[in-house]
Amino acid sequence: MPADVFNAFNVAFFFVDTALAENTYLQPQKLHSLMFLSQSYYAVAFEGRKLMPAVFVADERGPLEPNIYMAFSKGRPDIDTDYFLSPEVIKFLGAIWGRFGNHSTGKIIKMIKETDAFKSAKDRGNRAEIKLDDMQTSFNHGKKLINVEGLIEPKIYRTQTGKPVTVKAWTPGGKAAD
Repeated sequence: MPADVFNAFNVAFFFVDTALAENTYLQPQKLHSLMFLSQSYYAVAFEGRKLMPAVFVADERGPLEPNIYMAFSKGRPDIDTDYFLSPEVIKFLGAIWGRFGNHSTGKIIKMIKETDAFKSAKDRGNRAEIKLDDMQTSFNHGKKLINVEGLIEPKIYRTQTGKPVTVKAWTPGGKAAD
């Protein structure tokens, strides 16, 4: 099955650059966990489609993408890649970051390790592949950890009378909303 992003490095760079822009240290294991969550929720949101051509394995420390692990072992790699993400993918990854970026690495890993996908792979052995179908199923049924529709569609806020309103960030000197 083709992936919607050319390579996993583009997704990794998105998270590393987002953390850097927010002056936040992104631990390597948290990077892998965010990528794993992105792949899982993308499969749920887009009916089994792959976000990126990546293979995740169940390691003692949590989910791991071996190629990203090796490439980032000494810091951000200097590789020649066309860094391009569609606006839809940027919005999706931004939603993943917005939902999980402030969580501790330990909290995210604990959540992932409790999924059937991770447990199933771990039962097959250390560093066994976590199958995309299992990832999709784990995040789609039963223990739904976040609302996938909330990642794709903006949240609708309402006034006390029930009227829907649009909420946007306040910009000093900006034009007033209608």
